[in-house]
Amino acid sequence: MNIIFITPEAVPFSRVGGLADVSFYLPRSLATLGHQVTVVSPKHRGADQAPLTEIETWRSEIDLSISRRQASFFMGDTGQEHQAVLVGCDELFDRPGIYGNEFGDYDDNAERFIFFSRAALKAAARLAAPEDETIIHCHEWTTGLVLMCLKSWRGQFPTLARAGTVFTYHNLANQGLFLHYDFALTGLDWNLFTSEGLEFHGRMNLTKAGLLAADYITTVSRKYAQETLTPAMGMGLEGVLLSRQDRLIPVQNGVDYDQWNPATDAHLAAVYAPDDLSGKKECRLRLAQLFGFTDPGRPAVSMVCRLLSRKGLDIVVKAMERMMDLPINLALMGLGETHYQDFLTEAAERWPGRLGYKRANDPVLLRHILSGSDIFIMPSRFEPCGLEQLYALSYGAIPVVRGTGGLDDTVVDLVTSPEEGTGYKFNEYSAEAFLETLARAVRDFDDQDRWQSAVRRAMTRNFSWDNSAALYEAVYRKALAAAGKRI
Repeated sequence: MNIIFITPEAVPFSRVGGLADVSFYLPRSLATLGHQVTVVSPKHRGADQAPLTEIETWRSEIDLSISRRQASFFMGDTGQEHQAVLVGCDELFDRPGIYGNEFGDYDDNAERFIFFSRAALKAAARLAAPEDETIIHCHEWTTGLVLMCLKSWRGQFPTLARAGTVFTYHNLANQGLFLHYDFALTGLDWNLFTSEGLEFHGRMNLTKAGLLAADYITTVSRKYAQETLTPAMGMGLEGVLLSRQDRLIPVQNGVDYDQWNPATDAHLAAVYAPDDLSGKKECRLRLAQLFGFTDPGRPAVSMVCRLLSRKGLDIVVKAMERMMDLPINLALMGLGETHYQDFLTEAAERWPGRLGYKRANDPVLLRHILSGSDIFIMPSRFEPCGLEQLYALSYGAIPVVRGTGGLDDTVVDLVTSPEEGTGYKFNEYSAEAFLETLARAVRDFDDQDRWQSAVRRAMTRNFSWDNSAALYEAVYRKALAAAGKRI
């Protein structure tokens, strides 16, 4: 297949979060299966740190109604078997942040990502040939318009006449909502600005565009797919998703075990593996040094995330006093809302030698935390997929998670399945339920024979990107079949 992967961020050219990693590892795995894969993404500031070559013959003018902007296109070297095409427009993308700055989202994000979507569609048409089995796979609100434009203007793109289309929503909390007058920038007919189209409570919704126009829809875990069909988690789009439920397929995100493997991780104080856990003791001592723990023999509990309420920080704050009544050391790292950063800074001063907080987002420190921890907590209000719990499993840090989204799919509860369990789960979103589950894990830590068995099971779980790529192959075949019925 000829797979065209359209995304707002992608390693090694740009990164804000996990989507950039998905946009590198999934294309890489698909390419190793023999497919032609091209990632199309904006040329954000700093992208030229990787080798870029302009495709001068592709330059295009995009009519945005209120303005006409020039799109330039660059071939990028990913260092892997898949290739990249970056869409350039310095006025829109040469900025300090991808979506915004310290003051919030950029005011012209509608123009920026409508421009990108329309330019990306032109790039896709250049990358395809009529005889190809072409897939256009779009990610998040920033690209939903690509598929609606293709559906509306398919006659203008003969190389994409048979293309199958897939739209992946990673987090419905971000939908690309803009004022109704921004709809003019799309170039689409105003008859699409209705409740059956892109209109959403008087505004334009770019996620809705992707959900309505795609041949197939995916999201990043089985549980999150179920949750988003309900008013509680559908964020107002549950009706659209229910209407297309037969085209909704969950595909779990993966892990690159070449990068996240304690048996080969050169950053660690010592390497270790399921059949020889002795090195993890040295890693626990290193964690104690980094966070100032005076008694390294206590169970080491950690939490690493963006400091937001949806990550469970509100119930962690409520539980903190009682958490520190448990015989634990607590290591925390993250950036986010100022009041949470201030709270954790004060907590570290209140419990010196037992609680350490790093106001940082340091990927190397994350590896030290995972390798040195016995328990890793993720009490999220919602978590579409989650990657940190997958890394924790690989490094033998037993997760304590709320049973939501990808956390529920990837962690097997030791309480209900003691012979197969890999972590602990609670369902009620409350400080009490979280504390009760964490306390159970701390008590169970005393039985080291059973604990070490659970650690070994956790480390041998396989969430490889190769598994995800194989599932996506099946989704793409379905999309091609659906596209064939349009001809």
